[in-house]
Amino acid sequence: MSDVAPLPTAGAHDGGVAHEIYPLGLKVAGRLVVVVGGGPVAARRARSLVEAGARVRVVAPDACEELSVLARVSAPGAVELVAHAYRAGDLDGAWLVHTATGSSAVDQQVADDAERARVFCVTAGDASVGSAWVPAVARTALTDDAEVTVSVTAGRDPRRATAIRDAVAAALQTGTLPLRRHRPSTTGTGRVWLVGGGPGDTGLITAHGRTVLAQADVVVIDRLGPRALLHELSPDVEVIDVGKTSGNHPVPQHEINALLVQHALAGRDVVRLKGGDPYVFGRGGEELAACHAAGVEVEVVPGVTSAVSVPAAAGIPVTHRGVARGFSVLTGHDGAADVPGGPDHTLVLLMGVTRLAETADALVTADRPADTPVALVEDGFGPRQRVTVGTLSDIAERATAVGVRPPAVIVVGAVVRLSPAWAQQAR
Repeated sequence: MSDVAPLPTAGAHDGGVAHEIYPLGLKVAGRLVVVVGGGPVAARRARSLVEAGARVRVVAPDACEELSVLARVSAPGAVELVAHAYRAGDLDGAWLVHTATGSSAVDQQVADDAERARVFCVTAGDASVGSAWVPAVARTALTDDAEVTVSVTAGRDPRRATAIRDAVAAALQTGTLPLRRHRPSTTGTGRVWLVGGGPGDTGLITAHGRTVLAQADVVVIDRLGPRALLHELSPDVEVIDVGKTSGNHPVPQHEINALLVQHALAGRDVVRLKGGDPYVFGRGGEELAACHAAGVEVEVVPGVTSAVSVPAAAGIPVTHRGVARGFSVLTGHDGAADVPGGPDHTLVLLMGVTRLAETADALVTADRPADTPVALVEDGFGPRQRVTVGTLSDIAERATAVGVRPPAVIVVGAVVRLSPAWAQQAR
């Protein structure tokens, strides 16, 4: 009795319908591909082939401007323009043929000649004539040496294929599809991405930030990062919480730097997920330097800074024509006595709740009077977002009365009067 299982017949696992095509990727670099036709469709095909490294022979009595330009700007020998109508012998040496002449009779002749020469042929006019199809393609670059390519065919319905391709491409770009590698890095060393996660709302991280997060083996996250995104990660992704609160830094910065380097040198891809932007009081520069010193490749993915987005969530623009011509961003940990500008220059303070009374007193100058408007926006975009408004003279007292607590962004300047909270208080 044989122990070898019989091979399944075509369609055995799909309702008995045999598949019409066998999906395959072709390496055409350095190989001759013939494009028959001189119009825009032929030009698009030729350009894609040149980008893939093929040697392209274009056969057409007349070539459109795009083809002429392609021949001029491509590397020597990459594009050969043959200025005559298709004839026998034009396919000699070809590995693949694309025909897009606009003439069904010529396309049929090219397909017949290709069949006899055992060369696969793509026909743009009538897909049923050819022996190969060009799918709709979505590509997403993951690292310098890796790329995800998704090809879609849809029963000779190019619009359906394109619609599906676009949906897949969007899912790849937003990181909603699993992009993690399952084979070790070819170099033995992982990468680090310093990702600005925005003010905490999962919709305000950039598309590139979502893409690299979907590739991570390890995520090192801050308290103010978009933590809801952690629920979308695979269970085997290691999450390291290094969140800091006012006066409580359980993981010092030098240990965070060491964590990034340690995991990357072990061959893991690491995302350092921060709130806001890595370079706006995020200590991203220190982490970048630590990775470079250890020979670890690192990329900074900018984020939406809370210095601008959180005031916007409360209806406060940091600049406004006729009200504020500029703005400055400071940390509330530092003294604010020397900050230039009056009420028409917006001041945004981050991490300033603890020293609010001291800071408000220091900000009162001849150019910035005590009645300058102030807004405190707590937990911007979060479930307990709240806006407290007042002036430099009374904002500390108002904050104490309502129990303002971090995280909060402080906005000082005339733009605060544009907020709904200020209008409500006036009423």
